[in-house]
Amino acid sequence: MANNQNNNATRVHIPCRISFANIWEPKSINGSDEKYSVSLIISKEDKQTLRAIHEAVQTAKENGKGKWNGKIPANLKLPLRDGDIDRPDDEAYANAYFINANNKEKPGIVDRRVQPITDPSEVYSGCYCIVSVNFYPFNANGNRGVAASLGNIQKVSDGEPLSGRVSAMAEFEALEDEEELMKEELPDYLR
Repeated sequence: MANNQNNNATRVHIPCRISFANIWEPKSINGSDEKYSVSLIISKEDKQTLRAIHEAVQTAKENGKGKWNGKIPANLKLPLRDGDIDRPDDEAYANAYFINANNKEKPGIVDRRVQPITDPSEVYSGCYCIVSVNFYPFNANGNRGVAASLGNIQKVSDGEPLSGRVSAMAEFEALEDEEELMKEELPDYLR
C-alpha cells in the first residue's frame, strides 16, 4: 500500500502502527530543539511498503553524495531498524521494523475521509495510520546518514493503546450501593 506521492522519489506513505506519538505538541529530547515525532511500526510481512522505503532511502543516499564528498560512505546511519534486534523486550515491535520520524513543523492529521482530527485522544500510540515520510541525507557533527522527516498522518483504525496505562474500566470494579456498604461492619479501629 505504500506509495511515492507526487512523484517525489524520497517520499513514502507508510501504513503502520504508531508509537511514541508526540504529534500534538512538540517535545525536546535531551535538550534538542522541540520537534513533533513518532515511531512507525511496520510489519515485516509488508514487503510492498518495505520495498518502497528501501527505494526511497537508496534515492536519498544518491542525493547525499554532494554532502559526502561525492560518494556514499560505508557506515551510514539508516532510518529503518529491526524491532526484534533494537527493541527485543517490547512486544509491539516483534516481527516488525520501525522508523523514528520527526519534524519541527506540526503534521496535519486526518481521518479515513480526509477530515481534520483535532482531538488528541483520537490519534494515539497504538492506533493504525498511514504516515507520509520524506527521507533525506544528513551530514552533521561527524554523523552521516539518512533521516526520516515526518509529514502528515491519516488515521486508519483504532488499536490497543501502547501507553502501558490500564483503562479505568479494567482497573476498577462496580461499587455496591451505599446502603449495602453501610450494613457492613467496620473493624474496631475504624469506628
